[in-house]
Amino acid sequence: MAARLLALVLLALLPLLGGCGKEPLYQEESFVFGTRVEVSLYGEDEAKARAAVAAVMHEFQRLNGLLHAWQPSPLSELNAALAQGQSHTVSPELADILRDAARLSAQSGGLFHPGIGGLVRLWGFQSDEFKPLRPDGAQIEALVGARPSMADLSFTPAPDGDVTVASRNPALQIDLGGYAKGYALDRAIALLKQQGVRNALVNIGGNVMALGQHGSRPWRVGIQHPRKPGPLATLELRDGEAIGTSGDYQRYFELDGQRYCHLIDPRSGRPAQGAQAVTVLTHGAHAGVLSDVASKAPFMADNANWLAAAAEMGVDEAMRIDAAGVVHLSTALQKRLEFADKSQVRQIESH
Repeated sequence: MAARLLALVLLALLPLLGGCGKEPLYQEESFVFGTRVEVSLYGEDEAKARAAVAAVMHEFQRLNGLLHAWQPSPLSELNAALAQGQSHTVSPELADILRDAARLSAQSGGLFHPGIGGLVRLWGFQSDEFKPLRPDGAQIEALVGARPSMADLSFTPAPDGDVTVASRNPALQIDLGGYAKGYALDRAIALLKQQGVRNALVNIGGNVMALGQHGSRPWRVGIQHPRKPGPLATLELRDGEAIGTSGDYQRYFELDGQRYCHLIDPRSGRPAQGAQAVTVLTHGAHAGVLSDVASKAPFMADNANWLAAAAEMGVDEAMRIDAAGVVHLSTALQKRLEFADKSQVRQIESH
């Protein structure tokens, strides 16, 4: 089956203001980071809104060019140097991103692992289209056995203000696919605030972050059902909150009746099989990054340990849909969700 790219869906942003004509909602869509992005602004003059959204879309293109793992980019240049056992000079921004990704990888116990780009490539997911092909087992074992770690990186300030990055392990290949969208969310909200925008919703392929609210009410978003069209549940996303989902329905191929998704378990070197989706709700200064990163460890964990894995990332509002379709909910998130149709859900368990 050809690969599908599905995302957490935004619900219609509710009816027009009663009897007042067209709602003051400005929206633009584009395609960046290999997915659909949407920026919605509420209550702004159209000229101001257009300029603000243009700045955000420009920033998305800049970040895509900076962080692309397999097309020519500063990150792909760094990977090429590391594979040769060489150091490489990067911008302070990229160095800070790598340090932060390394910190979060350590916090997750290595289950969020942006240093396994070699495995992601081996499985064919460093591509816009995926071929249904299992890699050679010996190659998988060799890459797992090389034990690449983000802790292998070292950073040395360069005289011109840039940073020289090196790795003691040439098997380390960096793929920030589980970080970049969240970083872009944080950057988008910061840019909108700088331009005086008070109310906005930014969606990058299912990672969604709110600024202010939708008129007199919070923004309402939906969480995609991993096996059926439409939302599994909805919730109100408050100012400064972000929500993100890791799912086996977003980037995958099927072979001999088996689904292989892009979420590679760094322990086995193979696509994770224990969950259909994990959703996290995040808050704080870097809610965007956390919404992207924090879903990875509970996706890799089993049903007994997924919530502890989320807690290690500082997240207590989380939902996991396991391989059998059973919905597991933290008590904190259960209070926020409204299920579209509970009959769609095989079973709900709260923790």
